[in-house]
Amino acid sequence: MRRPSVLLIGIAVVVMSIAAACSTGRQSSTSDGKIAVVAAESFWGSIARQLGGDRVSVTDIIDNPDTDPHDYEPTPSDGRAVAKSRYVIVNGLGYDTWASDLVSADTSDQRTVLDVGDLLGLHTGDNPHRWYFPENVTRVVDRITADLTSIDPVNGSYYAQKHDEFTGTALRPYRDLITLTRSTYAGTPVGASESIVEGMFQAAGLEMKTPPSFLDAISEGNDPDAPDKVTVDNLMKRHQISVFIYNGQNATPDVQRLVKEAHDNNIPVVTVTETPVPAGVTFQAWQTAQWQRLADALAQAKG
Repeated sequence: MRRPSVLLIGIAVVVMSIAAACSTGRQSSTSDGKIAVVAAESFWGSIARQLGGDRVSVTDIIDNPDTDPHDYEPTPSDGRAVAKSRYVIVNGLGYDTWASDLVSADTSDQRTVLDVGDLLGLHTGDNPHRWYFPENVTRVVDRITADLTSIDPVNGSYYAQKHDEFTGTALRPYRDLITLTRSTYAGTPVGASESIVEGMFQAAGLEMKTPPSFLDAISEGNDPDAPDKVTVDNLMKRHQISVFIYNGQNATPDVQRLVKEAHDNNIPVVTVTETPVPAGVTFQAWQTAQWQRLADALAQAKG
């Protein structure tokens, strides 16, 4: 999606709301004693909700498929939720700077913050779409469980059980499909509209043929340069890719043209989304469906 924008007026309003929330006292747990968790994006919130079970109450700030996390302008209610939270999860890496601003506006030694980019040792400029990297997802899952246990050690065994259920059962179809796709189609040349799918291609061992500069340009809302456009066009016309994958939430005119060109050249097309569709779907259901579409397209390409 788009590059982050500066939302000074909106942030100022939210900061005032945070100050008001703090003046009335903090609330790090809900009225029924659950840990108050805020996730900047619903894909991380879905994981936290399943790992925390009935011991947590999770608020997802970005939970609408039509909302662009890059350009989101937080509301006063978002600020209040963060101010009263005990645990906050942000993606980091420049993807949701507004969320980090909300946390910075109300620092508290009673709040634990998970910045996914920091956890992974990455920096702004690295691919921020870490929920598309299966190994990164595993590390986030482990850290959320560790954080919840640290916050609520009395229920440590409960969180360990939820972790085992999530990794051993809920994520199994997702992981099995990734393993099967890699063992069957590793090395297959593919093309894409943007860098969001880099993690999928790495996990499946697929060969990305689209120039990185083209992928980054579309991801950041910029116009790819002419040589890159020619390169991508030739990949289609010369059938140098077996499958084309694009982000359905960022179908720019350039991307729409490439989708049409892929269809015209009988190249299977796979649609993925940057955030979960439909709203409310679990992380694993959303991702497994996308991996299944990719596997089906690769099977079609192989005849």
